[in-house]
This record gives sequence, structure tokens and C-alpha cells, in this order.
Amino acid sequence: MRMPEGGREGYVLILREGLERAAWLSVHGSEGQRELAAEFIGYILQRARKKGNAVYEKALEIVEGGKAVGSLRLTDVKGAEVDVGGRRHVVSVIGGGVQFDKSWSGKTLLRIRITAEVDGVRSDYTMTSSRRGSDNAAVGRAARDGAPGGREADAERLSALVEALTGKRPRVYRMKDGTIIIECYEGHLEGFARYAELADAIAKWLEETGR
Repeated sequence: MRMPEGGREGYVLILREGLERAAWLSVHGSEGQRELAAEFIGYILQRARKKGNAVYEKALEIVEGGKAVGSLRLTDVKGAEVDVGGRRHVVSVIGGGVQFDKSWSGKTLLRIRITAEVDGVRSDYTMTSSRRGSDNAAVGRAARDGAPGGREADAERLSALVEALTGKRPRVYRMKDGTIIIECYEGHLEGFARYAELADAIAKWLEETGR
């Protein structure tokens, strides 16, 4: 909050996380919370509209994303069709969850574990997220060996799974030893957070590891 000086007006800074939380409460909170949150969101969107279409659209995007948090179940993804590299893949999620771990340097890791059937091949996938770089960005990576059809086929299946769950395609690249890395970013975590089994743990990890 910015306190006014010399009789001038002050202002309150609303962070993205606060607006997302209000949006979530407007759908998932108690009756009183839903009413208050809806009024607050209406006020914020009204103010955003006065700042122009770009500001309003961004605020609306945050609100819609907040409402979507925890609104789905992983098993809702059944028979989802995703195109990767010009090939169609069919994804059905069987289950999943989250666990926390520690890296060798003591950083808290977020491990998202998903069991899914992609193109008829059932596999257990783990995507490990950590904070990296000077901007403390949330980056998730996955790599597997010995999967049916070889590394390339498995990388395509995992890419299809990530896109089916989050709506965003991950980055894929190959290491010198031939290992294929699937890399996700914070936008993917926002997509994963739509699922009730993952939402609370993702929010906790982002909050506790953020600067």
C-alpha cells in the first residue's frame, strides 16, 4: 500500500497472485467469500477497463486463470488429441500427484508425477521443477531412457501429454549424450494448477521459492 503524502491520494498495489486468489475465491470460497471476491474483481476490472483494452484484457486473463485453478481433475483428460511434429497423439490421464524434494544444493524441487496412456502406451512420467537463473524462473524438466519405441517416440508422447494437460507445448532439445530433455516454464505450471490434485502444492511451491 502506498500511503498518501501532503493530502494527495494514495494507492493499493494489487499483485497478480492476489487477483488470482480473489478469482479463485469467487468460485471456490464460502458464500460470503464468493460475494466479496466477486465485488472486488468487478471493481478491478472496471478500473482496468478505464486504463485501456490491453490492461483490461490482461486483468481478465488473470481472473479467468485464477477461476480455473483446481477446477479440473487429471482424469478429465481422456482421449485428448494433440498434434506434435505433424503427428496426432491421443492422451488419456490415469492419475497423478505432487511431491517435494531437495536438490544437491538444498533448493526445494517440485516433482509432478503423471500416469498416462499416450497412443496406447501406458507410462509414469515425472516433471521436476526448480528455480533457475538470475530471475529465479520456475523451470521444469523431464528426461527418460528405455521407454517403448525409443527416446524420440517417448519424447513425443511426453510433449503431447504436457500440451494436453496445460495447453502449451514444451521445449524439446537433445543433450550431447543423446538424452532428450523436455523443458517447461511457469506458464506450464499455471496450466498444471488447473487440476485439483496439483493446485495446492504448485501454489505452495511458487510462494515458498519465490523471491
